[in-house]
Amino acid sequence: MDPEQYQIMYDLEATHWWYAGMREITAALLDRYLPQRPGLRILDAGCGTGANLQALERYGSVLGVDISPLALALCRRRGLTGVALASVDHLPFRDAAFDLVTSFDVLYHLAVQEDQSALREFRRVLRPGGMLFLRVPALGFLRAAHDTAVHTRHRYSTAELRRKVAATGFRVVRATYANTLLFPAIAGLRLAQRATGRATDHQGDVHPAAPAVNTALRAALGLEARLLRRVDLPLGVSALCVAQALP
Repeated sequence: MDPEQYQIMYDLEATHWWYAGMREITAALLDRYLPQRPGLRILDAGCGTGANLQALERYGSVLGVDISPLALALCRRRGLTGVALASVDHLPFRDAAFDLVTSFDVLYHLAVQEDQSALREFRRVLRPGGMLFLRVPALGFLRAAHDTAVHTRHRYSTAELRRKVAATGFRVVRATYANTLLFPAIAGLRLAQRATGRATDHQGDVHPAAPAVNTALRAALGLEARLLRRVDLPLGVSALCVAQALP
C-alpha cells in the first residue's frame, strides 16, 4: 500500500464502520465454524496494523506476519509483540503449526504475485482439519482509485476464490460475498470514477465519517453478519472463503 494508507488504517481501524463491520462479519463466521475449544493456535497472514490480531485473541494465541516494516511498527505501537516480518508465500513456521490461518485483504496485493503459492503455504502451516479464513476484494469491474492506493493486483469472484482454495489442499466450507447492502452505492461511485478517469488516482476509500453516518453504515454490516450466519450473499464488494485443511 501507499505508506499513508497504513497510517489511515491505524488511525481508523478501531472505530471506522468498514473495519468494525467486517470484524463483526468475520466473528459471525468464525463462531460458526471454529472448533469450540480454548487455546487455538492462530496466524494472521498479512496482519497490517494489528486490529485484527487483537480481535482474534478471543479464540486463542495469535501471531501475525506482514511484509511491511511500517505496518509492524504500528502493530508494536498497539502493544502487540507477536509479530514478524515475512511474506505470506514464505512463512517462517513449521508444518502443521496452527489451528487457524486468517488472511484479510492480502492475496489481492501486488506483492503477492502468485496467490496459489501463498495458499499452499497456508495449507502447509495448518494442521490437518485446521481452518482457513480469507477475505479479498471482489469483482474486477469495481477496480477504481482505492485499488491504486492499496496496490491491488487482482479482484476475485467467489467462484475463482473457491476454485483456487480447493486446488491447494482445502475443502471449501463457505464462499460468499459481503458488503452487499452497500454494494449499489459503492459500485456506482467506482464506476463513476472510471468514467471520469479518476480510477488511477492514489485516493483510498477509507475516510473518517460523521458519527451518525458511521453508526448507520456499521449497522448495515452488522445486519449482514447476522444474515451470513445462515445464508450466502449473491454479490458484494468483498469475497470471503472459509475452508478446512485436508489430511
